[in-house]
Amino acid sequence: MAIEAIGLAGTADTAIPKNAAIGQEDFLKILLTQLRFQDPLKPVDNQQFVAQLAQFSALEINRQQSEKVDTLLQINATEQAMDLIGKQVELRGGAVGEVTDAAFGANGEARLTVRTTAGAVDPNVRLIDVIRVREAT
Repeated sequence: MAIEAIGLAGTADTAIPKNAAIGQEDFLKILLTQLRFQDPLKPVDNQQFVAQLAQFSALEINRQQSEKVDTLLQINATEQAMDLIGKQVELRGGAVGEVTDAAFGANGEARLTVRTTAGAVDPNVRLIDVIRVREAT
């Protein structure tokens, strides 16, 4: 009896992708495979079967909530970056300057453009690098 691989196996050489998730179709395939190859003398009882379905439903709800929280965090970071335009900020390392622009990468991470008091322009400042904010003078 041959058993096909169901998903990715994480090894030292292979990392599991962040978006590797099991969907409803995948779960049903696993369930049908389990039923197809179960021991006829020891079948899965109904309570176990229903418990597995309930666990899958709970996992799916948690995944959806996690996606929504990630979206809210991204919106919050976007608002923070936009609010900093025109404000004077102090950065890690002691540099002080005015935020002149905000850009967003493919992953949604905000990058600020800061013109320092020394006249240098840094277009790649992350929100996490801002340690103090003041109104521009």
